[in-house]
Amino acid sequence: MGRMKLDVSKICFGTSSLSSMPDTYGYEVSPERAHDTVRAIFDSSVNFLDTSRIYGFGRSEERIGDVIRERGGLPKGFVVSTKLDRDPKTNKFDAGEARRSLEESLKALNLSRVHLLHLHDPEHARSLSEVTGPGGAIPALIKMKEEGLCDAIGLAAGTLEVMMPLLKEFEFDALITHNRFTLVNRNAEPMIAFAASKGIAVLNAAPYAGGVLAKGSDSFKRYVYQEASDAVLSPVKRVEAVCAKHGVPPGAAALQFSMRDPRITSTICGVSKPERVKETLAWAEWKIPAALWEELQSLPFATDDPEATRQYSAG
Repeated sequence: MGRMKLDVSKICFGTSSLSSMPDTYGYEVSPERAHDTVRAIFDSSVNFLDTSRIYGFGRSEERIGDVIRERGGLPKGFVVSTKLDRDPKTNKFDAGEARRSLEESLKALNLSRVHLLHLHDPEHARSLSEVTGPGGAIPALIKMKEEGLCDAIGLAAGTLEVMMPLLKEFEFDALITHNRFTLVNRNAEPMIAFAASKGIAVLNAAPYAGGVLAKGSDSFKRYVYQEASDAVLSPVKRVEAVCAKHGVPPGAAALQFSMRDPRITSTICGVSKPERVKETLAWAEWKIPAALWEELQSLPFATDDPEATRQYSAG
C-alpha cells in the first residue's frame, strides 16, 4: 500500500451508511442490519474497512466496535481505517479536537490503535490555519503516528483546492478521494497523478457516484448524495445504456473502472446490507469485454467538482 507496510485488498468496504444517515443516503439502517453487514465484511475475502468518527455522529464506529467485541477482537490480518474529525457543533479542529476524536474512535471501535488514520474534511473546519498550524490537527496526526497509535496517516477531504496544497506541504502516506473519479466524472485526475508520482496510496471512494451507478437511475434518483434531475442523471443513463448493450451490470463496470487503474491502491465501496457485500465481490470478478471498455471510454465525462452544491450533513 504505497509507502506503507500494509497489505490491503483491492476493495475496501466503506461504512458511513451503516451509521444510518438518511439526510445523505435517503434511507435508514437499523443496528441489526448494520451488525449483520459488518459480520459479512469480516467473513468475506476483503481485509479492509473504512469508517470515521463523524459518520452518524459516532454510530458507524460503535456498530463496527460491537461486532469486534462480539468476535473477541479484530480478525487476523484485517486493516481498519478511520478519520480524525472536527467538533461537529463548533467546527473547531485543533490538536485537542484531533486527540479527542481519536480517543473516542478507539473506545467505540474497541481497539487500542488503528492501521490507517486520516485527517477528515478540513474544508469544513472553522479555520484551515487552525488545522495546519503548530497547535493544529495535522501536527497532532503526525504525532499520533510517531506514538504508534496508527501505522500510516492520510488525507480524506473533498475539493482539490483544499487537498493539493496539503498534500504538497505535509507527508501523508495515503489519500481518499470520493465521487471524483468515476465513469461520469474525473475531477480527481490531477491529484491521482500527483499522488502516484509521490508514492502516496490512492483510495478511491464512491465509485458508484453516491450509489446511482449501483442501484440504477430509474429507481435511485440521486447523484453524489443529492436529489437529481433527469438532466443531471443523463450521463449515468448513457453509461447504463452501453452496459445494457453488453449485458454487464453498470455497478460492475463502475467498480472495475476504478480497480483496473494501477494508480489506485484500493476502491472504497459503501455497503449498507449483507447482500451488497456479496454483490460487490461478484461485480469485481465480472467478465467485462474489451468492446465495453472502448465504448465507455468514448463517452464524455465531467471534470468539475461534482459536490460543488452539496450541503454536507453527518446525519
